[in-house]
Amino acid sequence: MTDTTVPLSENEPRGDLCIRTLAMPADTNANGDIFGGWLLSQMDLGGGVFASKVAKSRTVTVAIEAMNFRKAVYVGDLVSVHANLVRIGRTSITVHLEAWVLRRKERQSILVTDGNFTYVSIDDHGNPQPIQRDGATIPT
Repeated sequence: MTDTTVPLSENEPRGDLCIRTLAMPADTNANGDIFGGWLLSQMDLGGGVFASKVAKSRTVTVAIEAMNFRKAVYVGDLVSVHANLVRIGRTSITVHLEAWVLRRKERQSILVTDGNFTYVSIDDHGNPQPIQRDGATIPT
């Protein structure tokens, strides 16, 4: 098992771009800020795309840990989710996800949220299955 801490750069996004979307008025909470659950779901979508690409199969989210909500997201922000592989197990993949925003009239992206998400590779019946790596099953 590898170290699950990922060095954090607050200057620029790291990792693979998985998803990019625009924060809209329908995504706000009672205070007019983007709802944290909406942002979390965008991160989970992006992480799922990345995990499925690595596993070459369907994946499901089994854990979310170490979430850091650093800054608010506002209507009109362009939200980008970037993924870095932390660990591959026999059936699971842990991914460090970073959500960055580009605000109107700004040139520099801002890190707003990051955390570790764990996904499990599943077969067509929803059962966990070993992850294939370069044509071979990862040993236990």
